[in-house]
Amino acid sequence: MGDLLLVRHGETEWSRSGQHTSFTDLPLTPNGEEQAKSLAPLLTGRSFAQILTSPLGRAVHTAELAGLTGAVRDADLHEWYYGAYEGVTTEEIHRTRPDWDLWTDGGPPGPDGKPGESPEEVGERADRVLSRVAGALAEGDVLLVAHGHILRVLTARRLGLPPSQGRLFRLETGTVSRLSTEHGRPVIAEWNTRA
Repeated sequence: MGDLLLVRHGETEWSRSGQHTSFTDLPLTPNGEEQAKSLAPLLTGRSFAQILTSPLGRAVHTAELAGLTGAVRDADLHEWYYGAYEGVTTEEIHRTRPDWDLWTDGGPPGPDGKPGESPEEVGERADRVLSRVAGALAEGDVLLVAHGHILRVLTARRLGLPPSQGRLFRLETGTVSRLSTEHGRPVIAEWNTRA
């Protein structure tokens, strides 16, 4: 059984400011590009049975800058749909909804048909990704390049936890994390690794 490697895309203006970013496909900052390039030594020399990226440009560009080739875009690796909270920080949301928590409340529907998602809906997408990569994991390592919240939910689901427990796994931009197995059970082997 191979390992599941997770790469969070490099920094964007909104990841730096803490604004929720799903549909808005911001480019990487110069620092984010450097973060992405710095991932190459952590990934070079490894062979991957499968490489998937989010369809969003910031993830695709991170994969390219890290020297990855042959990546396939997977719509289920799209970031959590924040709906009305797109571009808004948690601090700003708490001014009108002091008890709001993404991990229990999700994102409310927004304008222009931008849906919000519950933790369970994001968990369903993560489960679909895990199901799709299961065969490749039997052959070797699999690499996913995506976003903070979807990768945190995916980690929770891989470990057999509810989607809301993704809150336990803070994930930094421009990092590699590795989920492995021990005695046949999924475990976190590395987290937030930088070159």
